Amino acid sequence: MDNIQITSSGIRKALKRYDCAHMSIAEYIWNGFDAQATQVSIYFQANEIGNISQLKIVDNGYGIPDSTRFKPFLESAKEIDPKSPKNSSAIHGKNGVGRLTFFTFAYSATWETVYEEDGKRYKYSILVDSTSLDKYIASDLTETLEPTGTTVLFKGIHEITSDNFEADIQEFLCRDFCWFLELNSFRRFSVRINNVELNYKETMIGEQEIIHHDIEGNSFKIKFVRWLQSLNREYSRYYFIDSNGNEILKNTTTLNNKGDGFFHSIYISSDFFDKHNNVNVYETTLFKTTDEGKVYKDLMVFVDCLLKDKRKPFLRKASDKIIDNFEKTGVFPNFKKNPWEQYRKDELENFIKDLYQVEPKIFSELKIEQKKVFVHFLNLIIDSGERDKLIEVLSEIITLSHSEIEHLAESLKTSKLSNIIKTVRLIEDRYKAIDQLKNLVFNPNLKANERDHIQKFVENHYWILGEQYHLVTAAEPKFDEALRRFIYLLRGEKPVVSIDHPDKNKEMDIFMVRQLFHDSSISNVVVELKHPKIKLGAKELEQVKTYMGVILEQDEFNAPNMNWDFYLIGNDFAQSGYIDREIKNLKMYGEKSLVYSVDNYKIYVKKWSEIFTDFELRHKFLYEKLELERAKLTVTSGSANTIVANIPQNTAVQSPQFSVPDY
Repeated sequence: MDNIQITSSGIRKALKRYDCAHMSIAEYIWNGFDAQATQVSIYFQANEIGNISQLKIVDNGYGIPDSTRFKPFLESAKEIDPKSPKNSSAIHGKNGVGRLTFFTFAYSATWETVYEEDGKRYKYSILVDSTSLDKYIASDLTETLEPTGTTVLFKGIHEITSDNFEADIQEFLCRDFCWFLELNSFRRFSVRINNVELNYKETMIGEQEIIHHDIEGNSFKIKFVRWLQSLNREYSRYYFIDSNGNEILKNTTTLNNKGDGFFHSIYISSDFFDKHNNVNVYETTLFKTTDEGKVYKDLMVFVDCLLKDKRKPFLRKASDKIIDNFEKTGVFPNFKKNPWEQYRKDELENFIKDLYQVEPKIFSELKIEQKKVFVHFLNLIIDSGERDKLIEVLSEIITLSHSEIEHLAESLKTSKLSNIIKTVRLIEDRYKAIDQLKNLVFNPNLKANERDHIQKFVENHYWILGEQYHLVTAAEPKFDEALRRFIYLLRGEKPVVSIDHPDKNKEMDIFMVRQLFHDSSISNVVVELKHPKIKLGAKELEQVKTYMGVILEQDEFNAPNMNWDFYLIGNDFAQSGYIDREIKNLKMYGEKSLVYSVDNYKIYVKKWSEIFTDFELRHKFLYEKLELERAKLTVTSGSANTIVANIPQNTAVQSPQFSVPDY
């Protein structure tokens, strides 16, 4: 029995980071590749319930020479080999630490190894028990004709089963070896588990492309690979490979630790690297001033640009996910549902997307509350007239290149222009909506009716009557349902409502409410729409007064801070002159169309022509400034049903009617 040349405390110190079977098994595979193996195979046997009785790892490397065995532990032959390049992947499992990590999943390990020396091959075995990691038992050395390589047999398996081996451990191995197997795909390196090749391509590769590029007569084959997950113990790197598939040099790319999940590897193959197989050459000042050095520099400029071009669409998709996450976690300010507020929200979202694409890390490293503060800050600055100052502030927070500053500045201009375009579109669509409503109420050939056409149109465009209001109810609900919705909107309560009134089953066409917080008042609008053929007279006005009577007797509808405006709207007044006389009777109040006014209750009777004239007057200034071509806004529709069916295509449409959640 021999001792490994390290103390027990030294072993514990060296192995403390190997706290799971995943890492330990990976180390044995790396040991095989470090011994110049091209294939490493794992075999295990499991019973019916998944317990593993035996596990072994086999490689076809150069074996473990008897002169090195396990000593000295912290100075393995791989580590002290002066030929091992420091900035390449040729040696991974340095210090030989992987040899003793089996204690995380097995009670003992036996190495059976064959190596070649002076033209002869020799075979011997080494046994180590987990209870005494500083001791090993070695067999006698014998000559053999077997091929070189090492088999490690593990017994007393614990911590792992066939189920988690085929799931968790395989996933870990894919993340550990995918980049290395791609690097050595020319030489057909592989990892196999029970004779099945490790399928890292399906689980790890999100995108790959091969690009051919020539620089001054030198041809380069560039393979770009984007990984779906982070690599276990490898940065995103460039790998430089000669014509024989040997790695000559590797360097980290410029896009590590960006907080964006853009994990990648770039493999560059060319006989250009045959000329200089000494890694240090590429780092010397002398090389950089030579013709070959200039080719290398141009190559790196091209590959850096390629990498950034690959990253852009990835970040665009990732920025959409950031916005979704902000929505779900409540990071955004509260925007109302009206078009103007939604445009402000769109502008903020677009700028956040652009900012994320410039510096993703600024969001990934913030906690939820910090994200809220930062996003609210961005919103305030964008809303103000100090957009240029925002770039200055961001430049103090993060390092921005000149091109990135220009990109963000252009983004702010674009967002502002986008809002202007959307506003113009909104005004255009309002004119289209008015034109369509005119068709419904004035064109008898369309055969539009009150319930199916006019009412549906108005409840989707209730800005026509007052865009500052919430639509509490439409489609003719009864009073108790209207009251239930009304209370929920104002107080957030879901009451059991019962109205005791002989007219409680009367149905209102449209009921809107607006709560003014600055003076604690509540404005309400009830609209009764009439069929184009019906002339407005005493009967129709009495119907509206009936609605008012029900409301007057309900305490919830009749608070001192509530104002009620009732509108009766139709094409024309009855020839009896009743409505005209009522309007004249209240002319002293100075309000058009007013026919009734008591306390905080008012009733107005309007013709559709008045509604359309009011719209024209409100939009006249914007209309003239934007020079809208009115003829282009007129939409010819085949029928009333077509007009109603096309409502969702108009950007002037407001949010659906307000409803109360179910109990």
